Amino acid sequence: MLSAGTMPSDAPAGEQPPATGDYLRWYLRGSLRIVSLPALILASSFVGFAALAMQAGITLPQAVFMTGMVWALPAKVVMVGAIMAGNGLPATAFAVALSSVRLTPMVVALVPELRTPHTRKWVLYLLSHFVAVTSWVIAMSDVRAVPPAMRTAWYGGVGSSLVMLNMCVVAAVYLLASGLPPAASAALFLLTPIYFLTSLWGSARERAGHVAMVLGLVLGPLFAILTPDFSLLATGAAGGVLAYLYHRWARRRAGP
Repeated sequence: MLSAGTMPSDAPAGEQPPATGDYLRWYLRGSLRIVSLPALILASSFVGFAALAMQAGITLPQAVFMTGMVWALPAKVVMVGAIMAGNGLPATAFAVALSSVRLTPMVVALVPELRTPHTRKWVLYLLSHFVAVTSWVIAMSDVRAVPPAMRTAWYGGVGSSLVMLNMCVVAAVYLLASGLPPAASAALFLLTPIYFLTSLWGSARERAGHVAMVLGLVLGPLFAILTPDFSLLATGAAGGVLAYLYHRWARRRAGP
């Protein structure tokens, strides 16, 4: 399926198109990224999600289906919280969609790395479903080491393997570990944002990225007190603008 991302008929004249085996090999290479620290941390976080879902009365098939279809962990937590609060379908759908808007910049940053002049748009739409914190960090770290024509297959392996791994994790928790304490679930949830922050700090290519993260850590608690309902939005907007202004100032100071 993913080999359709770069069709043989689209190959430039005189250039040998990639073989199907090449796509499969790079897909499997991407799948092997589940054997990594980021994947382990993500799986631990899904243990906490499964415990929360059980407390909300969600059945095993529903939780596994939710893991595959919604995918991003914060969106699922929002959805479970809305179910526990008894919210209606429109309000729940809006809350889940709003929580996923944060992934848009990640998609915008990743798609140019995956796309070639011959990549089918539907392949990019499909792969966008797999964009979440862990898969994005892995991709942005490793994608430039992958041949351009193989990047869709490789990222398809990364994303689909993470989804399938955590569908299995959720099912296993339902079957084997129904007595996980709420405090342990909450602690497991925190592993992903901690990993995300440390990974972004290490991979930031410009000082403005570090400035943005520091501003987020400082402004987040402040806005949580001042505007609890809009603290995340206010922190992102204020921190992003200030980091951008710092970036402009630093470039002018550095000169041409």
